[in-house]
Amino acid sequence: MPSRPVPQSAAPSEQSRKRQRVGLALGGGSARGMAHLGVLRALADAGVQIDCIAGCSIGALVGAIAASGSTDGLEATFKTFDWKKTLSFFDMVFPRSGLIDGAKVTALVREHLPATQIVDLPTRFAAVATDLLSGDEVILQDGDVIDAVRASIAVPGIFTPVRRGAQVLVDGGLSNPLPVSVARALGADVVIAVDLNHGVVDGRPRLQRGAPKRLAVTDQQAQSWVTDYRRVMGDLKSRLLLGSNTRAQFSRWADRSDALPNLFEVLLASVNVMEMSLTRMRLAIEPADLLIRPPLADIRFLEFGRAAEAIDIGYAAAAQALQGWQPAVAARGRG
Repeated sequence: MPSRPVPQSAAPSEQSRKRQRVGLALGGGSARGMAHLGVLRALADAGVQIDCIAGCSIGALVGAIAASGSTDGLEATFKTFDWKKTLSFFDMVFPRSGLIDGAKVTALVREHLPATQIVDLPTRFAAVATDLLSGDEVILQDGDVIDAVRASIAVPGIFTPVRRGAQVLVDGGLSNPLPVSVARALGADVVIAVDLNHGVVDGRPRLQRGAPKRLAVTDQQAQSWVTDYRRVMGDLKSRLLLGSNTRAQFSRWADRSDALPNLFEVLLASVNVMEMSLTRMRLAIEPADLLIRPPLADIRFLEFGRAAEAIDIGYAAAAQALQGWQPAVAARGRG
């Protein structure tokens, strides 16, 4: 049945007719990034239409595939992961600027991405990387989508950087770990942000004694991080050059009975300490309209074998956050 024409005097203004554009900011968190898949499913079930996606690190990987139209295939793939399959992605080529060249990760992304250029994705998308030479945040919203994802996930010292012109690009978490500002730059009026690392340092919850304290990174802590990072990298290099059985070593690292994190988790946790503080500071300046923080402290950085669990946690956290939330009400006026 045709709709009845609206009288001119009663016609709504252009501003009131315009639907609020919803952006999604997906943060980093390694294996905990599987929770993003649950969040996406919860948003779809709630009827929330996503107009643009900004992703950092694992959030860029999941976000790029979500922007292509569907994450069902990626979800099914990660649900088949166990420690053995996770370790198969550690193609230890030991190049000059990283331990892993990321070829297998690139192949995984390509398998689930029909588009090759960012501008060809059905949903507007940007990945966040960091220029290792200048320290600047780099927003990748054109060019090859796989190169953009590969740059965004390149944790320094683990993955080799990606060269883009005069830039040497590494993990976006070093500059903007939860890219709310990037989602707004893509045109979002309302931004939903997913923070995977709240209250987590090494894959375990932080012990609280008394009243919770604000996390702050002092100069002394930063220097300690640099020292630890260099020591761990030197230790790992020595082991590899001595011809140790790397796969067997990884298998021992995978043993959950070990109270200490493995070397890769130490590297990731070191970066995560900085990302947590940076996330808090950036959210204070550029807050999200809806912040989703799935409780993922029990999932360690490399436990991709717990993808199904992380997905369920992400879904439940998003569903709870969405209860009674209306984007039109939450949106703030922007000129």
